[in-house]
Amino acid sequence: MEQAELERARQLFEDAVRARLAGTAIDKVELLQYGDVPEIEPGELLGRVFLTPPEGADPADMAVRRRMLTEFHKANPGAISGLSKAFGGSAGSGAGLFITEGPEAGPDSPGPLIHLRIKLSRGSSALGLSGGDQPLTAVMARLGPDDLETLDTLIAAGIASSRAEAVRWALARIRERPAYEQLRARAREIEDLKSQF
Repeated sequence: MEQAELERARQLFEDAVRARLAGTAIDKVELLQYGDVPEIEPGELLGRVFLTPPEGADPADMAVRRRMLTEFHKANPGAISGLSKAFGGSAGSGAGLFITEGPEAGPDSPGPLIHLRIKLSRGSSALGLSGGDQPLTAVMARLGPDDLETLDTLIAAGIASSRAEAVRWALARIRERPAYEQLRARAREIEDLKSQF
């Protein structure tokens, strides 16, 4: 992703988060891309909102962390749902909203202990990034290293912007083959025969 496009997306994300979570003690808002942290796939973005622990709270106290998480969740159900929908958290998008607890150590400071993670698809219209509007169904597949390398090669070559898009591209190539239509016709014949039993 071009740096200017990423900076624009970061600003849009931060503005939306601060507007929807107005009154919440937010320490920091981040929008990360592939290569920033291991869990981000090529073509994906990860938005994180770090909450500020209460004054004088012991950062190592798990009870404090759980209480912060519970209070945040109770105080912001509409905002959480709105952020999830606005940034690609609808069913079938492969994205979603995750609220987690745990230490987040950074190079400058230990950082806040609770953060809100929203996994964003690159085509999230809320960020003004390019993407399609067709309905998609989420499918989980376990891939080996060779298959992952194939998908990442398609991304590096500019054919796809994410692993999911690379899989869709490959499936579209299969549908273009004349033998595929013959295969579909045979599958329909088999289904017709099954229904006669």
